[in-house]
Amino acid sequence: MAASIGLTLYNLGQRRDLATPSVRPPRPVGRLIWLHAPGEGLVSPMRALARRIVEEDGLPVLLTAPTPGPDLEGVVMQPPAPDNPVDARSFLDHWHPEIAVFAGGQLRPAVMHEAADRQIPMLVVNGKAPAFLRERDGWYPGLMRSALARLRVILAVDEAAARAFRKGGAGLSAVAVTGRMAEESTVLPASEAERTALSRLLAARPLWFAAGVTEAEEAAVLQAHRMAFQYSHRLLLILMPEHPSRAAALAQTLNRAGDFVVAERSREQKPQTDVEIFVVDNPAEYGLWYRLAPVTFLGGTLIGKGPVRNPMEAAVLGSAILHGPKTGQYGPVFGRLGAARATRAVASATGLGDALGDLLAPDRAARLAQAAWSVASDGAEVTDLVLHRIRAIMDGES
Repeated sequence: MAASIGLTLYNLGQRRDLATPSVRPPRPVGRLIWLHAPGEGLVSPMRALARRIVEEDGLPVLLTAPTPGPDLEGVVMQPPAPDNPVDARSFLDHWHPEIAVFAGGQLRPAVMHEAADRQIPMLVVNGKAPAFLRERDGWYPGLMRSALARLRVILAVDEAAARAFRKGGAGLSAVAVTGRMAEESTVLPASEAERTALSRLLAARPLWFAAGVTEAEEAAVLQAHRMAFQYSHRLLLILMPEHPSRAAALAQTLNRAGDFVVAERSREQKPQTDVEIFVVDNPAEYGLWYRLAPVTFLGGTLIGKGPVRNPMEAAVLGSAILHGPKTGQYGPVFGRLGAARATRAVASATGLGDALGDLLAPDRAARLAQAAWSVASDGAEVTDLVLHRIRAIMDGES
């Protein structure tokens, strides 16, 4: 009784957003799996799961998220419907998913109630804690317990998360601790011919890559290079500005200053033995520089709003990561890397120079890179398990 009262009060409190588009893209033919990522930090593992479902099972996927990211073949990207009875019914009438998989633990009582009435199995993956769209919705009597009771399976990231779901009212047999799912693959492409040619040209020369450097950080990067240059006189800096259009002006400024020998990639110049700074400007070549540089500083983290690139891109390609305190949208990723001691954090130009000088020792950079690669590759077995559970439920197994 309390649960039904709570849901009724909740539904009465939800206002319809009349600006919500009523036109949706056509539903794919056949069986359809619905994946939902309530926040940016959960989009990557759900995209990875979607990709595997499409590639391995040949089934179309509906992925709802506030910002689902670039298009994926076989995946329909949509914003989530507002959580009220009218929009929930309209959403499910159109898409008719065979199964619903929610990431994290955000509860959407209206759509979950409607899905349960239609006997659509529901799962939580990468479960961290049960929560509502709005914190104030937690006061409705019995609402959390009734929502959790509708879930067939809850796969929690750790025991603390599992306890939170059990405390909220989930069935004991429904909750299991599995760990985190794998992130979406971030292995960037690179021309093997270019990599081989540059490797030969650079030979065993020490180098580092400053990736996506903001204009405000340029002085700090140059100071760090100058500091490290005292201990490694053949050191080469590969410098990619945050905005590629700034590369030419940056190179001209460096040439006028005359402190370093500079070459520009855009002018088809090469990092010959006398070149000390190689200015590059093609974002499509990030994968090439991560492969070549044993150490990468992520620009935007020292003086900026956070990196312009996902730190996992450098991690999976074996480049040890240096970064400042500004983590931006990648805060959770840096948190995981930091917990594994897989990056080196710095707070100033001097700190950057000291850390760079330390990581020029190949064994120290290798240890950092190996730890980062372990974090980046973690979770594949969990995604396998999630896929197994989805397939089993869709095949009518328990």
